[in-house]
Amino acid sequence: MNRSQQIWLVAEREILARVRSKAFLISTALMLAGVLASVIISGLLADRDHSTPVAAVGPAAQQIADSPELTVKTVNDREQGVQLLRDGTVDAVVISDNGNRTGLKIIAEDSSPDELVALLSVKPSVELLDRSQMSPMVRYFAALAFGVVFFISAVTFGGTIAQSVVEEKQTRIVEILLSTIPASVLLTGKIIGNSLLAFGQVVLLGACAVVGLTVTGDTQLLGALGAPIAWFVVFFVIGFVLLAAMYAAAASLVSRQEDVQSVLMPVTMLVMIPYFLVIFLNDNDLVITIMSYVPFSAAVGMPFRMFVSDAAWWEPLLSLLILIASTAGVIAIASRIYRNALLRVGARVTLRDALHGSDA
Repeated sequence: MNRSQQIWLVAEREILARVRSKAFLISTALMLAGVLASVIISGLLADRDHSTPVAAVGPAAQQIADSPELTVKTVNDREQGVQLLRDGTVDAVVISDNGNRTGLKIIAEDSSPDELVALLSVKPSVELLDRSQMSPMVRYFAALAFGVVFFISAVTFGGTIAQSVVEEKQTRIVEILLSTIPASVLLTGKIIGNSLLAFGQVVLLGACAVVGLTVTGDTQLLGALGAPIAWFVVFFVIGFVLLAAMYAAAASLVSRQEDVQSVLMPVTMLVMIPYFLVIFLNDNDLVITIMSYVPFSAAVGMPFRMFVSDAAWWEPLLSLLILIASTAGVIAIASRIYRNALLRVGARVTLRDALHGSDA
């Protein structure tokens, strides 16, 4: 059996172990349903009718009939409109007024309806030189989406790799495995198997978001998210491989499940920092720009910058090259740690010993 077949057997073992888990299947289904429901509900709430009810007389009704912000009830005369106003059926009455520049006059009960006045006023056309600016709420939820998906997937599948490594050490199964295959094959198979699972989950989440936006008819937001989501998947795949190697290497330093969290804390912090930064500092261009080039946060920072139209065409390519080079370096170091610490059971192996110890 050649090396590639051995790697695939290990990867297949990792995939089947997760797919056969009811907890994994249920949590994934709930996550997908949650994403789909949140997108659809948000779209429906955004489309909810917030129009202002008004009564309009004669030509005034025809003049304002096409306004989506108004619910127009046509009446025969001013007196009928005023009666509806006093009854609380409408918020105002609109009649024709040739002496006004708009040709309209508003009748209200006890205060000027400023929103209606602004709506019916003559507005000059507006040209935006910077179309990248968007609603702070849209910006926040986009940052939240990228951050949450990256954080949950990295922590979930990274933790799975760590638990698998420690379980094999604790039960001494790793000794049997290493008598058949090299440690590098075992590590590569674990990373590939869990990376495929994480990639599949991210693709399904993206598909649910696209379906939800399609159902709600939000084609403008869907178009804006297209390229950033595609780049997010690319960055996530490579970035997760980097983190997976670190999770496996860190877990190989201990032999008990009780010690896993302590050795994983530094890696977990590298996942949490981008999550909190993109949520709380998504309006800070300097912070987001730096994040888009740092390997541990590029999967969140660069797609978000692309969504807000703040990245030149060459920047994702440069960031991706930095990420690939960093991933290659981390894998080389993690592989050495994993290989040297895997057969050492009992006391926790120090990082120094794992880096400089003899190969197992």
